[in-house]
Amino acid sequence: MFFFRSDTAFRIEEIFAGLVAMSILFGTTSMLAVTITFERKARSFERLLLAPVSTELLVFSKISGAVLFGIINSFIPVLISVLYFKSAVSNWYLLFAGIILLSIVSTLLGLSIAVSAKEVFEAQTFSNFFRFPMIFLCGLFIPIASLPIYIRPISYILPITYGVDVLKYSISRSNSISVLIDVILLIIFCVGLFYFSILNIRKKWIV
Repeated sequence: MFFFRSDTAFRIEEIFAGLVAMSILFGTTSMLAVTITFERKARSFERLLLAPVSTELLVFSKISGAVLFGIINSFIPVLISVLYFKSAVSNWYLLFAGIILLSIVSTLLGLSIAVSAKEVFEAQTFSNFFRFPMIFLCGLFIPIASLPIYIRPISYILPITYGVDVLKYSISRSNSISVLIDVILLIIFCVGLFYFSILNIRKKWIV
């Protein structure tokens, strides 16, 4: 879209991280919004609870597919940016680590939303309520430093912000937060969202 909108040149590094993050965010949350909601409506998840495994293991198995889908989905903008637009990547290992962490936290964010909905349209509506503001608040395309100062605190409580920051550092070292802090906060968000979803499932699904 950036390429066809204008005939003038632009630096792919400026939107590279945003494209990858948006592919992961929309892919994982959309997938869970459909699958989890259908399983809840069909009560197929309750049948799995009869198996002698913990709820944590069941949820982990459910989100693993969406995490893998998010990782694979991210390869499309990565390949286009690197092979077609000749974008440079400063640290490939950190790029892959950022993609994995962002896929996990996006999946858990989608799961925490999906378990609160009863219908697919409800899950999609709830997801859009969080996803679209994130495009503007998490530094995907607009730097957080460019946002009004009274909006910035909202950016720092959104987990996607730290995933995008890791990607920006791995691509062009244009991050605004320490990478170590990004990784630690992403892990904290992952653990928190995982157990929040577990509590919601036990409260709303198990009768």
